[in-house]
Amino acid sequence: MTNLDAVSVTGNPGKSPTVKADWPIKIAKTTSKVLNPGTGRTVDSSATVNVNYVGINARTGKSFDSSFTRGKATSFSLDQVVAGFKKGLAGKKVGDRVLIMMPGTDAYDSQGGASQVGINKGDSLIFVVEIKDVAYKTAEGTAVTPPAGLPTVTVKNNVPDVKIGDAKKPSSLVTQPLIKGAGRKVTAKDTIQVKYRTWSWSDDELIEDGYDGSGVSGQMSGVIEGWKKGLVGQTVGSRVMLVVPPSMAYPKGNATPTIAKGETLVYVIDILFADEASS
Repeated sequence: MTNLDAVSVTGNPGKSPTVKADWPIKIAKTTSKVLNPGTGRTVDSSATVNVNYVGINARTGKSFDSSFTRGKATSFSLDQVVAGFKKGLAGKKVGDRVLIMMPGTDAYDSQGGASQVGINKGDSLIFVVEIKDVAYKTAEGTAVTPPAGLPTVTVKNNVPDVKIGDAKKPSSLVTQPLIKGAGRKVTAKDTIQVKYRTWSWSDDELIEDGYDGSGVSGQMSGVIEGWKKGLVGQTVGSRVMLVVPPSMAYPKGNATPTIAKGETLVYVIDILFADEASS
């Protein structure tokens, strides 16, 4: 096969689809098409996505994996999946329902197949994928003007910088949105993906720079108290400044990055993605 004409997909979006063909079938190279178009943001080839999907072995016609069956969409980076899945979703949009078929060379051939789910070397695979969300590359939304008296944030080439200036050091946590994103609200149970920078209040120095690449990911349960209190309830897509007193960060100081005992910290954080952490 060189196209997807022999594959039939029926069923309404949001429900597990029915996939039919005259099994077994094979395809020469990874091919995809949009079955139902969306209008959301475009998926980058290395993006983190939230999707519902079903995987079909094109030799047997049987499903080997389905988030629909599990009852919950799943999130992952496209750098963590087989090449055919990544090729099939790159350039698509949030809201798209996509049919992907890939040869074994873009699936599990390099691993000798995936015998635990009945996939042999050489098997072509079919996926029907509904793209529910994709990580932002940077903060995006409505600009918010901070009140007077806070550190000043400037942005060059979409990277923020902070100057403490004449700002008065607060004794409690300050949470100040700078850009209000349109995504879901962050919860205490989430895994988040962010870009961020950290400054020390005492000397106005940048001490941590996490604005490279696609950002960093981690569970909200594992971040400092200032992030737990300051980020819960903020929306994905937002840029937020947090001024964190030492009692909610590193009261005894920290080795890496180097943070002095009793230091107040200023963070500027882009919230790129959030999804409930896997249990």
